[in-house]
Amino acid sequence: MAARPKLHYPNGRGRMESVRWLLAAAGVEFDEEFLETKEQLHKLQDGNHLLFQQVPMVEIDGMKLVQTRSILHYIADKYHLFGKDLKERTLIDMYVEGTLDLLELIIMHPFLKPDDQQKEMVSMAQKAKIRYFPVFEKILRDHGQSFLVGNQLSLADVILLQTILALEEKIPNILSAFPFLQEYSVKISNIPTIKRFLEPGSKKKPPPDEIYFEEEFIETREQYEKLQNDMVAILQKGS
Repeated sequence: MAARPKLHYPNGRGRMESVRWLLAAAGVEFDEEFLETKEQLHKLQDGNHLLFQQVPMVEIDGMKLVQTRSILHYIADKYHLFGKDLKERTLIDMYVEGTLDLLELIIMHPFLKPDDQQKEMVSMAQKAKIRYFPVFEKILRDHGQSFLVGNQLSLADVILLQTILALEEKIPNILSAFPFLQEYSVKISNIPTIKRFLEPGSKKKPPPDEIYFEEEFIETREQYEKLQNDMVAILQKGS
């Protein structure tokens, strides 16, 4: 029997949360080794377990995978959530890349200074309503199917639902102008594997707070503020 995938990351959402979502949607049980100290991270780095010296890292099928998108692609392909041919795969990849641009803003938001969070919230909502959600609303309206690609669950659906629900935590009425996305969100949320992941007690992580930041290798208030500044810089560069 193959070993279960093992996820290496702090005990919070971050970029690993999409991996948790995808494994859960595929019905795959996984283990987690939470990084709670700098020493744990350094051990992985010194042991050549991290190709680019950073997490997330997932042990699966005898490999140590890093880089979030590469991890997502491998899992999606392995569990038949990446389309049936090159055309579908490309569409899925294109939709995922766009959605991850929006999700990245959500991931970065808690790292902003408190004075900047409300301003960025307004900007994030505008981008969702003007740039991203209209695209998916049109896709669903035009093809009249329950899923984004090939009328079957794919990586694109998983990442879009994750993003929608994360935004709804901050802006409950974010989908008020998008009836097809509202219906879509309910349908995807009720897929049995996803529904279980959304229930209390699952491995889905709660929204991050300052305690999470402190656990993520931050020892002093100055380091916390430096991390906030670094994250803002990354966000402004769009990386």
